[in-house]
Amino acid sequence: MTEKKRKIAAILACCMTVSLLPAFSMRAEASGNGEEDKGREVTLRVSNWEEYIDLGGWDEEETIELDSGDVIGERSMIEDFKEWYYETYGIRVKVEYSTFGTNEDLYNMLTLGDTFDLVCPSEYMIMKLMTEDRLLPLSEEFFHTSDKNNYYINGVSPYIQSVFENSEIDGKKWSDYAAGYMWGITGIVYNPEMVSGEEASSWKILSDPAFHRQITIKDNVRDSYFAAVGAIKSDLLTSEEFLNSPDYLQNLEREMNDTAPEIISKVQEYLQDVKDNCYSFESDSGKADMITGKVAANYQWSGDAVYTMDQADEDDFTLAFAVPEESTNIYFDGWVMLKNGIGEDAAKQHAAEAFINFNSRADNVIRNMYYIGYTSVISGGDDSRIFEYADWCYGAEDGEEAVTDYDLGYFFSDGEEDGKYIISAPADQAYRQLFAQYPTEEVISRSSIMACFDEEQTKAINQMWINVRCYNIHDMPGWVRVFAIAAVCVAAGIGIWRKKHSFYR
Repeated sequence: MTEKKRKIAAILACCMTVSLLPAFSMRAEASGNGEEDKGREVTLRVSNWEEYIDLGGWDEEETIELDSGDVIGERSMIEDFKEWYYETYGIRVKVEYSTFGTNEDLYNMLTLGDTFDLVCPSEYMIMKLMTEDRLLPLSEEFFHTSDKNNYYINGVSPYIQSVFENSEIDGKKWSDYAAGYMWGITGIVYNPEMVSGEEASSWKILSDPAFHRQITIKDNVRDSYFAAVGAIKSDLLTSEEFLNSPDYLQNLEREMNDTAPEIISKVQEYLQDVKDNCYSFESDSGKADMITGKVAANYQWSGDAVYTMDQADEDDFTLAFAVPEESTNIYFDGWVMLKNGIGEDAAKQHAAEAFINFNSRADNVIRNMYYIGYTSVISGGDDSRIFEYADWCYGAEDGEEAVTDYDLGYFFSDGEEDGKYIISAPADQAYRQLFAQYPTEEVISRSSIMACFDEEQTKAINQMWINVRCYNIHDMPGWVRVFAIAAVCVAAGIGIWRKKHSFYR
């Protein structure tokens, strides 16, 4: 079982997202055969999540030994890309790499005028940027399977590609504007000595008084809203009639993204109960709280769940992962090109698409997955190393008796190779790291994305969140409101007086 090297910064919060520009054919221009390319350098400005790419510096003993060849990260992915790009296309590239902590941080940077060529937001932010006409479509050449350097289109999981092909915003397909990077689901990391798998398999655990001050919840509006909707609609979402509807997936997405005023009101009431019941709202500390035993359960993204369970295993402390029966959020982070960064610069666009492809090469996919602990959208196509890596991480040792066959065919196969992608894993991996990293097809069948909310919806849920996190002044008794307003007025008056007198000093 491998140890993931790094944790990733917290994801998501509230919702914040291309008109078509001509695609630029760059294969000939970037071939590097002409004298005019000598000494040329392209500057590529990239912004990504914190600690979300391999920075290299691996120790020799960390080498991942696979049947198809060893993998090790000696240098950073950025440095290796620059060398590969020059060797492949004869053009030098300077990468100005920066990071952001949340989707909203990125959006704020863009709004304040920061300029990037390539960024990696989550699915709802991608949709937001698409609706705001900020993105440049991927070129036609990017999708040519005949180009051996197009590692993305030749290696992306058939399942992931189908999601991107079938997801639209304003009539535009995700796949035309975004290339996936990492993906996962949300669920509950729990201590099986304190919480049963059944208890952890419902969003209602967040408000369960049996776990008073023993559960953490995400400190952002979108994740918390999703969980609260799952809890308050639990009876509907788990009813036979709902589950057996021929339009189940469409209905599920509609229900999980419901922003009707009465639902927002119920979510606020529920989250206020959760606030009284939970140990904390957190973005990153929940992992440590689980590992040290401060809490019994933690609402977590699957990648961080893997990290948490790995770290607990080092201390001989067993944790597990459950997915609520009502629904889980399936999320994607993907590379998109910004129109105001690349503009009509074909050289920049080629470098940006090459950066995506380089990070989609099987060995680099493995490096990134090992370094950050999340799951790549790349399955490898004809390159078997990514499946070999999954087996290297989670396959049972020779002679191990308590094993289970874990089928990853839905992710790695296009349906023509059933039975080829089965890992014989330790039995407990059916609800631990392997389950978190590659959820079962049954779990995926009840997953829903977070939709992009419009301005009115966003305003409404943001106000709800302020009420939950900061207390709603309208719920205060009248005399308390009068006293609070008077105190504010007095404070304001004192401030004006001080400012007036200090002016003449």
